[in-house]
Amino acid sequence: MSQNLQPPIPLLVPETAPFSEEQRAWLNGFFAGLVSLDGQGVTALSPDQAAALLAGGPAPVAEDDDGGAPWHDQSLPIGERMQLAEGKPLRWKLMAAMAQQDCGQCGYDCRNYSGAIFDGQETRLNLCAPGGKDTARMVKTLTEQIGAAPTLDNAPSLAADAAPVVALPPRGTSRDNPATAKVLSRKRLNKPGSEKETWHVEFELEDCLSYEAGDSFGLFPTNDPALVDAVLHALGAPAEFPIAQSTLRQTLLDSVSLSPAPDMLFQLISYITGGDKRKKARSLASGEDPDGDAATLDVLAALEKFPGLRPDPEAFIEALDPLQPRLYSISSSPKTTPGRLSLTVDCVRYAIGKRQRLGVCSTGLAERVRPGETLRAYVQKAHHFALPSDPNQPIIMIGPGTGIAPFRAFLHERQAIQAPGKNWLFFGHQRSASDFFYEDELKAMKTAGHLTRLTLAWSRDSGEKIYVQDRIREVGRDLWSWLAEGASLYVCGDAKRMAKDVERALVDIVAQHGARSAAEATAFVSELKKQGRYQQDVY
Repeated sequence: MSQNLQPPIPLLVPETAPFSEEQRAWLNGFFAGLVSLDGQGVTALSPDQAAALLAGGPAPVAEDDDGGAPWHDQSLPIGERMQLAEGKPLRWKLMAAMAQQDCGQCGYDCRNYSGAIFDGQETRLNLCAPGGKDTARMVKTLTEQIGAAPTLDNAPSLAADAAPVVALPPRGTSRDNPATAKVLSRKRLNKPGSEKETWHVEFELEDCLSYEAGDSFGLFPTNDPALVDAVLHALGAPAEFPIAQSTLRQTLLDSVSLSPAPDMLFQLISYITGGDKRKKARSLASGEDPDGDAATLDVLAALEKFPGLRPDPEAFIEALDPLQPRLYSISSSPKTTPGRLSLTVDCVRYAIGKRQRLGVCSTGLAERVRPGETLRAYVQKAHHFALPSDPNQPIIMIGPGTGIAPFRAFLHERQAIQAPGKNWLFFGHQRSASDFFYEDELKAMKTAGHLTRLTLAWSRDSGEKIYVQDRIREVGRDLWSWLAEGASLYVCGDAKRMAKDVERALVDIVAQHGARSAAEATAFVSELKKQGRYQQDVY
């Protein structure tokens, strides 16, 4: 008679790890269940995962644990991403709820932020700035389902005398431990006649801040004082009302977000109003749009929508989201400007009704921050966006508008190390006469032979709008030749339109000039991504 024997639990925690036999047995069982949630099987913990566990943090997720993550596409709306995650374990549904940009603004990438929430190591559910309210609502809904999921809180103590303490990351390497940077100068890049406002901003770095071409720079902004004063007036509260160790006005300036209005604010309003207003506030708090204006409601607009309310200032502050740092692609190389760094920043201004709305950080850099002032800042290391290790490898860079920022850094870097590889830049904007950023620099590089090709696209210079994806199709044969030579291709800029259009153009070029079917061309482009030869920094 045969016996139905269960296989032993695979060894996940190495025997060399400094745990007792009881701790190792419990952890092996816990992680065996955790990493096999999606039916992909169980693999041993890597040294990095074991080290992370020993440090008290969540073990990094293995590259193939998400089964390919078909939702990991920043151009997909959240509804489609959640449909793709249907039937997947909760861990992966949390990942699908993220904005899929891997921008690092939350302090993680999408995979590890969702993993940290699932593991209970991260309690802040609204750090995904690109995902906004939609992501925050979905994450909140999903985390309510975690409930009975096993956590390390039930594990035996990992130390004889005390629980491990998670140390702060090194200064200047994370939003959780920023350093400082001094603003040296700013220069407007647009010439007269432009409809845009873009600035080149130079910083002097604190010694602990170091970066590489391709990294991003995180800045902690402050809110517009005029907007803060308008909020105070709508509240009917004194500016000097004490909030913790600060005042109400100072807290509104530097600690809380004033756009968009969070669900918690509408919940608070529903508690202190009645009748139809209470019903409307509850609808807004649940993500509904009773008046068709929910997308335009910042904190001031929300207060004006329910005039005459006088919420307790402390309760009001607690109902607001924290003010998040802003990330910008670095447009300089440390090899050409050691100790310094530059950004290429679009100034955000738009009108809703009679009031002009302002980008909190971009307009701060353009107007309120003066040269000589210091800002809290940190360097966010790039997630899979860097120059090839071989300086001989050709590169193709596609960056319209401020998407040129990391490619200016790439060109300066390759020039500094005298990389022999060819460089091809696609740049586009509205008008050649007023929106050709770094024109003199780029033309000098082209004349010197460092910039092998410069392909330009202007959308307002003629009756026909020309974009970078149009130019890509026009030079498809040459672009295919570069790819066949082993070139790496980079895209920086708008995720939902430009990046998607560029990828479609690339697939068409591969099909046409590479003699492949549409399916084979799509697979070829996917393989470029897997090889790291097609990298994107999109937002």
